[in-house]
Parts: sequence; structure tokens; C-alpha cells
Amino acid sequence: MTALTLSNDQKMALTQLISWHKNNNKKHFVTLGGYAGTGKSTLIAVLRQALNELNPKLRVGFISFTGKATRVLRQKLDAQNALFKQDSVSTIHSLIYAPILNDNEDIVGWEKKEKISKDLLILDEASMVDKYIWQHILEYKIPIIAVGDHGQLPPIGDAFNLMSNPQIILHEIHRQALNNPIIGLSLQAREHGFIRAAKYSDVIKKYSFSDPDSYIEMEDLLESDTSDTLFLCGFNKTRRQLNQSIRLKIGIESALPIVGDRVICLRNNHKKKIFNGMLGTIMNIFNTNDSCISCEIKMDNEEGMYEGDIAIKQFTSETPLNFKNDRKATLGFDLFDFGYALTVHKAQGSQARKVILFEERFPKMTDDDWRRWLYTGITRAEEELVLFGA
Repeated sequence: MTALTLSNDQKMALTQLISWHKNNNKKHFVTLGGYAGTGKSTLIAVLRQALNELNPKLRVGFISFTGKATRVLRQKLDAQNALFKQDSVSTIHSLIYAPILNDNEDIVGWEKKEKISKDLLILDEASMVDKYIWQHILEYKIPIIAVGDHGQLPPIGDAFNLMSNPQIILHEIHRQALNNPIIGLSLQAREHGFIRAAKYSDVIKKYSFSDPDSYIEMEDLLESDTSDTLFLCGFNKTRRQLNQSIRLKIGIESALPIVGDRVICLRNNHKKKIFNGMLGTIMNIFNTNDSCISCEIKMDNEEGMYEGDIAIKQFTSETPLNFKNDRKATLGFDLFDFGYALTVHKAQGSQARKVILFEERFPKMTDDDWRRWLYTGITRAEEELVLFGA
């Protein structure tokens, strides 16, 4: 069965991973890279089945950065009958952090667990993991298989990139994936850095800015239902303009966030389990003053609710305030901004059924940086994709 379901490079990767598992010690880890459509999830499932044959008592912890990625991984493993009773599938944070409770049983923070009962960790979407979390995972001295797309942009604001040079790489795009226009466009982006203006399917298109109809289409998209839609761009100026336009289109005139607004987290707060790039919706606002908004936010595909003070200054700032020179101005507050439109860098951990992508290249971008940017933007789309560019 395994031989029929795996491509040649998947078979080679499987052999390498099993050999590594048999011979590694507890301080070792291995990285597996593969572009969209190379079958990383299929390989993980087949690997788990093979490991069960070698050791039916092996306890595997499948982990990923976001709740949504975790749910997708669980579905794929279930479909392949590749989950066993001693396994777990969770976010990284749920596995390695424990809640700190006050006398009223309210969660007031999070701390790293002393021990986790696993023999092997399989880390999915590893390109999203920053140095801080990676060091925490390594401290458990449990063997780790880190799996990710090495064609994506590295984590923003962090020189660390776990998937910069994977030890094992899947190259072959599966035949069924090649029939997916989104995968086809991602190949063009990765290899050529250019997507031709054309209609690739009823729901996958590119418009040239030189085409007058592109602006009509753009207006229609801004006025359409924006639920489960990501608007992506390159420049923060464009992001701010898009967020403003979208909020006006849906009837929000307030410059500050209101209940129901979509927001994105811009700075990690490990004690509150919020991380750079997470999206959510404001559910309640308790208090507003000159510095902050006290609110509840339901983070997408995550359990529980964020509750805290978010900096007002970020929602009126032209640039993100998550850099060192802005920390004093936002000390004690969490950083969020409107989340209807994002830069591609900020969208690395997100996916949506529909993506509207505005091609914007920074003057200092190398050709390789641009190909990664375009590839990352395209692969955020699950079903529908509309591009605007040259």
C-alpha cells in the first residue's frame, strides 16, 4: 500500500526518516522540507503508520503553530488512519505551556511545563516557528521531526529560520496537485517570479493594473462578503488603505476598533498565548482610555478567549509598533491592528478560502526574495485567488 501511495522522493524521504528515528539520540532533530503539493502531510501519515509497526507503544505528539493548522493536520491523519490512542495533536503552546491560575481559577498567564510524556514530536508548519519557541521545544530533549515549506518567507523580524536548509527535501509535485491552478501558479511564482494576467478558472484570475476593468473588479471585491477572505499586499501604506476601505464598505466609520472588528496580533505574548500573525475578532470592549482598549478577542481556531489591554496607538499608526524603538510607547499593552488586509509577511501563518493579492515589490528586494514573497502570498489561498499586478 505504501509503495502505491508514495512518489519516488517520498519513498526516499520515508527511508531516511525511519533510519534517523532508529539511530538518533534524544538531542537530535531532523528537518523535512517540501513545496506546496509535494505531499508532506501524506508522508507524515505513512511515516506514523510505519513507526507503529516498529513500535506499537511509541507516543507521538503532532504539533503545529496555529489552531487551524492543527485541525487540518488532524483531519489528514484521521483520513489515513494514522493516529493511535497514545498520540496527541495540538498546538505547540497547548503541549508545552500550562496555565497559571489565580484564586478565582482565572488564567493569568502561562508557564512552560517541566515534562511532556512523548517519545517523538512531529512539528508541522515549522517555517513559522521562531527561535524562542524552538529553544523551548529543544529543552525537552525529545527527538523532533520538523516539517515545513522552505519556499516561504522566513519568520518576520527574526534572523532565525528553521527551514532555511532542510536536511531532507521533497521535490516532486504530485499529479493531482498539478491539476490545481493555485499550485500551478505557485510553481510559476517560485520558478519565474511572474504571473501572467489571465483567467485560470472561474475563481482564479489575475488582472493587470493596465486593464481598466481591474479597478471595477477591485471595487466589487471590496464590497463583497469579506468573511473567510484575506486581502494581501506588500506595503503597510496599502494595508492601511485597504483596511480603511473595507471597514467603510461594511459600515464601520470609527477610526478605533469596535466589537466585531477583525484584528491581527503584532507581537508575541507567551503568557497570554497570543503570537505574531494570529487573527481574531473583537467580541467585547470593557473600557477605553487614551492609551488602551480593554477587550476580549476570539482568536481564530484557538480555544479560549484573549482578554487584555491593547494599545490604541497601533490603530492610528502608519507602521507596526512591534520594533525595539517603539517598545517604550507600548509597554504593558498588547499590540493588535485591523486584520482585514495584511502584508504577505504578516500572513505567513494564515490561510483563507479566498485570497485577494496585490503584487507590490519593495525596491531593495532581490529576485529570490520576490519569488518567495509571491509564492507565499499565492499559497495562502485554499480555493479562490484573485491577483492584481503588472
